[in-house]
Amino acid sequence: MRFLQPIPLCFRRRAHNAPAITRGKSTHVPAETTDSCGIPLKPTWSVNELLSSYPSPTLSNSTINRLYELSALIPPQEGTTQYDAIKKSLEGMVRLVEAVRLVDTSDVSIEGRGEKEDADRRKPVAVSENGQKLLEHAERTHNGFYVVDSERRRC
Repeated sequence: MRFLQPIPLCFRRRAHNAPAITRGKSTHVPAETTDSCGIPLKPTWSVNELLSSYPSPTLSNSTINRLYELSALIPPQEGTTQYDAIKKSLEGMVRLVEAVRLVDTSDVSIEGRGEKEDADRRKPVAVSENGQKLLEHAERTHNGFYVVDSERRRC
């Protein structure tokens, strides 16, 4: 037996002058700013506008030079356009990270896909000492760890 799915509203044809059908709370949006599916024709917000409302960090030249040193790269000369562009780019990244850090996630729970649905199917994992039993078969152990010989010597 086949069940027919209802056609979504945005794919249904309607008379040119007929009002659009909306579900739930109705908000008035001028017809020329959205398409027939209610999708805005122009962006309604941008990440750049949102980030511009956050304070702009400033990175010192020594911080940028230290980042280059840690990444084993040679920094461009200070005062060049390339250096200024990199500094501006890094400050933008720091601004984005700081904006993300300000988001309140105290009541957010992280669950993978289908975890709630499959929770009743999962059996609790029994803690076993299989790893410790496997150590009995190792040629060499030290303080409960496997010992692996290597050609490389530690300094």
